[in-house]
Amino acid sequence: MSLNIKPLADRVVVEAAAAETKTASGIYIPETAQEKPQKGTIVSVGPGKYADVSGALIPMTIKVGDSVLYGKYAGTEINVDGKEYLIMRESDIYAVL
Repeated sequence: MSLNIKPLADRVVVEAAAAETKTASGIYIPETAQEKPQKGTIVSVGPGKYADVSGALIPMTIKVGDSVLYGKYAGTEINVDGKEYLIMRESDIYAVL
């Protein structure tokens, strides 16, 4: 996947997973009642951030293609070429799956 967005510092671009449309018991959820997804795939990663004291670059611990869990209201939503993405800091990501 080629995305022409290069995030700065310790930010990442995430493509959110599709919202659940059906419960485990088979009940369909209307679009107005669906929860925001908290899972997605990393599509672009910044270079990392610089340490305050030494000025050394702290590299990112995640990479493109990682499947991640993030906070419900984390990040800023953007629309590029008709697709929805989130830009967030690496610290907003809770886990790599």
